Amino acid sequence: MANLTYDKKEVENAIDSIVKRTMRMDLTWDWPGGVAYYGVCEAYLATGKKEYIEMLKERIDEYIELGLPSWTVNTCAMGHAMLTLYEYSGDEKYLDIAKSKIDYLENDALRFGDNVLQHTVSVNNDFPEQCWADTLFMAAFFLLRAGVLLKDEKLIDDALNQYYWHIKYLQDPASGLFYHGYNNITGDHMSGFYWGRANAWAAYTMSEVGRVLPECYLYPKFLDIVGSLNEQLASIKLLQTENGLFRTILDDEESYEEVSASCGIAAAMINKGNPLHIKYIDKATKGILANISADGRVLNVSGGTAVMKDREGYRGISRDWIQGWGQGLALAYLAGIINYDKIRSDGAL
Repeated sequence: MANLTYDKKEVENAIDSIVKRTMRMDLTWDWPGGVAYYGVCEAYLATGKKEYIEMLKERIDEYIELGLPSWTVNTCAMGHAMLTLYEYSGDEKYLDIAKSKIDYLENDALRFGDNVLQHTVSVNNDFPEQCWADTLFMAAFFLLRAGVLLKDEKLIDDALNQYYWHIKYLQDPASGLFYHGYNNITGDHMSGFYWGRANAWAAYTMSEVGRVLPECYLYPKFLDIVGSLNEQLASIKLLQTENGLFRTILDDEESYEEVSASCGIAAAMINKGNPLHIKYIDKATKGILANISADGRVLNVSGGTAVMKDREGYRGISRDWIQGWGQGLALAYLAGIINYDKIRSDGAL
């Protein structure tokens, strides 16, 4: 079977530099750290380097001692690291924190319609009845991982329900691409752009369902997830630039190439395991590695982005600074490259 073309040593060196630079960042208990530390966990699992997970354990223990914040959808992103640290160490304190996040999501988090999680970034009701693609990583994927670990079918069902309704609300049937957000009150996609990182959140987390969920094919909603992903990847691959990247507005040739979106989208292609995607993955690897500095900064990553009012709003988001989500998604991608020959494909689905 065809395989990826890459220099393993170069990829491993890039992972090492990104992990070490990430652990120098002053990330707090919120989604930038949640995504960054998810990537560190993936780097550990792919390389087996215990120094990565031990650095993370030391940092998380420091956070715990300083005190935990109030939970939101975004702060639940740190639940990913809690699950991995529990699996690594067996220490119940990490699982207890993950369970407190689960309790918040299941019993206190704002929802609308068919129990769809409203995206929240603070304890305020910032975006009433709005569904954002970001929630798939911060909450739905976390609930799925927790449900599988705890063998809790209720959590698995809730996670799959989040995927199902986010697909229904956000994916454009004509293009296969995802909108950034949906407003249930006005019944529209607000400004209505195919934001790159939104598509990365959707593609990457959907591609993980088949890997994480045992006997995934026995869950009817999984068939919607895999169908959605197939449609999305078939369209999105055609929007890859000559540099192997994807733009911050996918179908806007005047928008800049954005590396966190490129990492998440290409990582989804890795997880999918379709040999027709290999040429796009190889092209992405060159483009992504070209955007990693010698000291481990992932470059050209757009800043935190709300559902902007217009095209210029997305085009104008700064990409000058190191961002936790850029570090984490790059690590997830590079870890995926190393693991490619171990990927469990979803077969003919």
